[in-house]
Amino acid sequence: MYDFKPADGADLAERYRELAAAADALTADEPDGVANMANVAALLWEFLPDLNWAGFYRVGPAKTGGAAELVLGPFVGRPACIRIPFGIGVCGAAAQSRATQLVADVHAFPGHIACDAASASELVVPVLRDGAVVAVIDLDSPRPARFTEADAAGIEALAALLADRI
Repeated sequence: MYDFKPADGADLAERYRELAAAADALTADEPDGVANMANVAALLWEFLPDLNWAGFYRVGPAKTGGAAELVLGPFVGRPACIRIPFGIGVCGAAAQSRATQLVADVHAFPGHIACDAASASELVVPVLRDGAVVAVIDLDSPRPARFTEADAAGIEALAALLADRI
């Protein structure tokens, strides 16, 4: 039985260390990427307060052919957009630029895709394997400016850990 939870009173750095350790424990010996993303989405939900969505978009072929796009992966939260083209919205911007997107106010982000109207801020981190984006980790919060540079660093470390496991 698994019972991964952050330690009571853990500061942000410790919370991210514990999150990474839990993700490592759950994914180290599991070859199925979908199972690994599902467990990590659950861990994100458990370890990080003030979220209304936590999960993954995977890089996959476009539904109608052409360039790759982001396809919904395992997540916790309300139903979400299924496909996002590279360069569109916060997730698409992260995928296209291969850079973390830390957005304090999603309503001010050009082209923001509002899958959940309650979302106010967002953090999206690309998962890179051999320099190519294979997925993005997407966190949404109903609280404006919820995410910090420390959150970005914690999720970037998690993305690096998962690069060969999803």
